[in-house]
Amino acid sequence: MIDPVAFQIGPLQIRWYGIIMATAFLTGIYLALRRAEQNRVDPNHILNMVTLIIPAAIIGARAYYVFFEWPSYQHNPWEALAIWHGGLAIHGGLLGGTLAGIWYARRHKLSVPLLADILAPSIILGQAIGRWGNFINQEAHGGPVSPEFMAYFPEFIRRQMFIEGQYYHPTFLYESLWNLAVFTFLTWYWPRKRFTGEVALLYLGLYSAGRFFIEGLRTDSLMLGPVRVAQLVSLLLIILALAGIWYGRNKAGTGKSLR
Repeated sequence: MIDPVAFQIGPLQIRWYGIIMATAFLTGIYLALRRAEQNRVDPNHILNMVTLIIPAAIIGARAYYVFFEWPSYQHNPWEALAIWHGGLAIHGGLLGGTLAGIWYARRHKLSVPLLADILAPSIILGQAIGRWGNFINQEAHGGPVSPEFMAYFPEFIRRQMFIEGQYYHPTFLYESLWNLAVFTFLTWYWPRKRFTGEVALLYLGLYSAGRFFIEGLRTDSLMLGPVRVAQLVSLLLIILALAGIWYGRNKAGTGKSLR
């Protein structure tokens, strides 16, 4: 098992999860800055947006998780603020970050679809990197699997997925690899896009398709009655992405641009 604490400075513990998430954010910001320059968008706008999007995403991710897990917090509401105890949901983070980004873009009269296209590859790459934080913490894994099944994976993954005498599906790895594949596709597709905003819509649809199936393997899903919340949201986002692409391509065919 990997020690989740990378190193310690006096009483301050620096955890691998934090290092991995910081790497994800910084990598995503760097790529977004390069893409902004290529599309004649002032990189300062990206930096300014990030100062809003990152805290909004963290707040959204925590609020979303607490909402669906409220019975665990109703007797001690202050625990809902203890983000260091874990409990973040990516869909809540996407919602919070999106709202902050739209607010900034509208305030500065910038194209929301263009900024969404610029940020989408960075977001999915950040998600691919960030899932390795779940690996370190031995969380977001799937159900039990046999030693024969795990024999197909590298030894360091087998060790970390051996929890309390049982191997578990490394769903963090499945999603990380899927997200990396989506990032590669979006990077390839960028110069081939039919309309502004298409890359962002493809991100929503492709990420959600992978998440829908992988979520079915996980053991820690947020639930709404008998329904896995992430699967429901993923299905809705796939429908939204397909409708948006259909609408955008029709508009592009008539020579009208999206704003």
